[in-house]
Amino acid sequence: MSADTVDGAAPLQRLRAEMAIVLLLSLGQSAIYAVLSIIEKLTRPTPLNQQVTSMNNSATPDRPWLDLAYQIANVTLPLMPVVLVLYLLAVHHRPDGGPFRSMGFDLRRPGHDLAWGFGIFAVIGVAGLAFYLFAVEIGINTQINTSGLQQIWWMVPILILRAAMNGILEEVVMVGYLFTRWAQTGAKMWVIVIISALVRGGYHLYQGFGGFIGNLVMGLAFGWLFLKLKRRVMPLVITHTLLDIAAFLGAPLLPWLMSLIGR
Repeated sequence: MSADTVDGAAPLQRLRAEMAIVLLLSLGQSAIYAVLSIIEKLTRPTPLNQQVTSMNNSATPDRPWLDLAYQIANVTLPLMPVVLVLYLLAVHHRPDGGPFRSMGFDLRRPGHDLAWGFGIFAVIGVAGLAFYLFAVEIGINTQINTSGLQQIWWMVPILILRAAMNGILEEVVMVGYLFTRWAQTGAKMWVIVIISALVRGGYHLYQGFGGFIGNLVMGLAFGWLFLKLKRRVMPLVITHTLLDIAAFLGAPLLPWLMSLIGR
C-alpha cells in the first residue's frame, strides 16, 4: 500500500475525524464566529455598507510596548494549527515525502514559487479590489479598515508579519493539509476543492457577503492551482501574503478610491 493512501474503514474514519477536529480548532471555528458576526451586523438598523469592520486593532493603544507584546502574540499563537497539522502529518499516516514535501511547503523551488506567487497576485489583487469596491457600492459588504493599529514605529513590521501569518495559516491548513489528507482517503479531489473554498468564504463572512463571495472564488482558484502546480502550496502562501500586505498597508488609499467611484 502506498504511503499516500490508507485502506480500511477504521483508518479512513480516523482521518476524517482528524480533519474535522483540526478545522473546528482553527479556521472552521472562525467560520462559525463569522456567521454569528454577519447575523449581528444584519440585525443592526445601519445598512451593511455603512458599517465598518476593523482589523488588526490595538489592544492597549495607551501603552505601546504592551500593545506590541499583544501584537506579537497575535502573530505567533495563530500559527499553532500549522504546527499541529505538520506534526500530525509527520506521525500519523505520514504521506510520501513527509509533511513539508508532500504539500510543497518548502524552499526547494524558490524561483518557481516566487514567479507563480507574484503572477497570481497580479491577477487576483486587481480583481479582488475591484470586487470589494463593487460589493460595498451595491450594499452587500461592510467597509473594511484593514489597520486599526496606532501610528507607531512597529506598525508596518507587525502588519507585514500579520500578512505572512495569514498566508501561512490559511494556505497550509485549508489547502496543504486538507488536500493531502483528503487524497489519502482516496476521495475525489474536486470535493475538497469545494469544501475548502466554502469554509474559506465562511470565515470571511464577518466582512459581509462580498467577503464571502470573493474568498469563495479565490478558494476555488487556489484549490485548482494547488493541484495544477503539482501540490505546491508555497506559491499560494506567497500570493496570500502579498494580497494581505497590499490590503493592510494600502488601507489609507481606500477612501480615495471610494470617492473616485462616487463621482
